[in-house]
Amino acid sequence: MIAVIQRVSESSVKIDGKIKSAIGNGLMILLGIEDADNQEDIDWLAKKIVNLRIFPDENEVMNRSLLDVDGDILLISQFTLHASTKKGNRPSYIKAAKPPIAIPLYEKMIQALEYELGKTIGTGEFGADMKVSLINDGPVTIVIDSKNKV
Repeated sequence: MIAVIQRVSESSVKIDGKIKSAIGNGLMILLGIEDADNQEDIDWLAKKIVNLRIFPDENEVMNRSLLDVDGDILLISQFTLHASTKKGNRPSYIKAAKPPIAIPLYEKMIQALEYELGKTIGTGEFGADMKVSLINDGPVTIVIDSKNKV
């Protein structure tokens, strides 16, 4: 699983011109799922995300987690994170999980994040044409690949 995590002051996702989800202070996460991903990846990544100390403390040092600041999450599925650009100019998405595998893992990630955070998170809609807006706070953007835990 690949997660692109952006600290935001606000973020939203629209589908067919209507806001599906919106958050204020927190994290907007783009999530790429591959066939090799499993519950272990979900559990590890969910804990890592909510405990990342990327929010400023009283001294403006990134020392607080999402839990510490009572922030929110907007989770968006994005298969293009697994694009391979090694050959030619047209990306290949062969590594990205197909919907029968990806959808259940995406739904489990939602549940894991909600459990770790202790509240409901905002989401996009798997496979939909989404328009994502955000104000990146910092900017702070971090990429985590659950296959590179060590």
